[in-house]
Amino acid sequence: MSEIVDKIREDLDGAVNNAKSESELENFRVEFLGKKGKITSLLKEMGKLSDEEKRSFGSEVNELKTYAANLISKRQVELKKQELQKEIDETKEFDISLPPNLESGSYHPITLVLRQCAEIFKSMGFTIEDYGEVVTDYECFESLNVPKFHPARDMQDTLYLTNGELLKTQTSAGQNAIYKKYKDALINEGKTIKAIFPGRCFRNESLDACHENTFFQMEGVMVGKNISIANLIYSMKIMLIEVFNDKNLKVRLRPGFFPFVEPGFELDCSCRICGGKGCPSCKHGGWLELCPCGMIHPNVLKEGGIDPEEYMGFAFGLGLDRLVMMKYGVNDIRDLNGGNLNFLSQFTEDK
Repeated sequence: MSEIVDKIREDLDGAVNNAKSESELENFRVEFLGKKGKITSLLKEMGKLSDEEKRSFGSEVNELKTYAANLISKRQVELKKQELQKEIDETKEFDISLPPNLESGSYHPITLVLRQCAEIFKSMGFTIEDYGEVVTDYECFESLNVPKFHPARDMQDTLYLTNGELLKTQTSAGQNAIYKKYKDALINEGKTIKAIFPGRCFRNESLDACHENTFFQMEGVMVGKNISIANLIYSMKIMLIEVFNDKNLKVRLRPGFFPFVEPGFELDCSCRICGGKGCPSCKHGGWLELCPCGMIHPNVLKEGGIDPEEYMGFAFGLGLDRLVMMKYGVNDIRDLNGGNLNFLSQFTEDK
């Protein structure tokens, strides 16, 4: 039987070492190691052998299987290197002195809507702030009235890093820093805090037409004396009317629980994809949730160094991805991160 094993090993060496492509190599792998392959078929001969011969022959076959797997793996690496080198050799030289083609690109629709929203809020006296994507547990939760082990944390499947920090699940993580940055102007100069801070957020979501694991929000806060829900509704209504260029836009507030606001609301906009009839994007309800919002919880203001007995304010977390979906008629949020340039460029208005 050793002669048979040696012959298959010889055939294997010749086939694998002379394979010209990965597809050809895969064919040889099936030929020798597949369910009906030459090496696998050797095991059928075991029934003809004595117990002593079975042990010896079985050992030879197992060694051959290991040899074949290693040989094929090694050749696969070699073929990949050859293919890469061929691609490099065939690539035309890039001339860095050539002038750029300024007509070849376009802004992402999220960028366009973000800039539009920023201009609208700037016209209402809001400052534009920036905040990092990697934050501490304190910034993302504890400063927002969500202590450790609070059940509200289950609402966000958070991505933690090995150093104990995390990828922010909400732009609200910037609130505490904003309050501390502007509290002196609020207290000593009587200036109202008005700021927006857009950014990318991350959650371990189950993906569907209206949920992504990476998405964009725009946080907004206004803190001062005599700030009410009316200020919140007015600011959001003006923003949405300008974005959609629709003075008849329908919005609604419904109660919602968020630990950092009290009372809390969900601000919805009538679905512009289906006209309110119901579709996958709006979960067949006719309305699309755009903006969790509400009056800032006293504990959050206090954590930011602001006396909640003297000052009050509102906060909102606008979902920019969903705003884009409504503005441009995108029915699946996953398309926005898909990287399909033909798809993304069709919604842009500027170059």
